[in-house]
Amino acid sequence: MADPRAFISFDFDHDKTEKDLFVGQGKNSKTPFTMQDWSAKSSMAQSKWEAIVKDKINKCNMVIVLSGKTMTSATGVAKEITMAKDQNVPVFGVYIDGASTSSNLPKGLQRNRTIAWEWEKISEEIDKMMTEGKNK
Repeated sequence: MADPRAFISFDFDHDKTEKDLFVGQGKNSKTPFTMQDWSAKSSMAQSKWEAIVKDKINKCNMVIVLSGKTMTSATGVAKEITMAKDQNVPVFGVYIDGASTSSNLPKGLQRNRTIAWEWEKISEEIDKMMTEGKNK
C-alpha cells in the first residue's frame, strides 16, 4: 500500500499523549501500513489554525479522529471533521483513553465508522479510506 497521508484529529487539551502514542505505534515496523502524521503540532490563534488545518486536511488521504472520553468539549475536532467532509476527505474514528461504543462522539463522526484501537482493524479501515472520497 502507498503511504497514506493521515490528518490525526484529537482533543489537543486532553488526548495529546494518546495521539503521540498512536502516531508512534503507527510507525512501528509491525503495523501493516505506514502512516504520515499531518496533524497540527501546536496550539495557535483560531484564524491561523483554521487556514492551516484546512490546507493540511486537503493534502491528506484521510482524517483519523482519536475519540476519547472528552469529545463533547472538543469543538476543534468537530470543525476538522466538517473541513474534511467539505473537501471530500474520508473520515473514521478510533476509540482511545477508555472511550467505547457508549461514549459521546464528536459532531459529524459516525458511530459505524469508529473502531477499537486494534492495528489490524485500523489497517482495514485505512484500506477502505484509500478507495473513498478524493482518493479514488
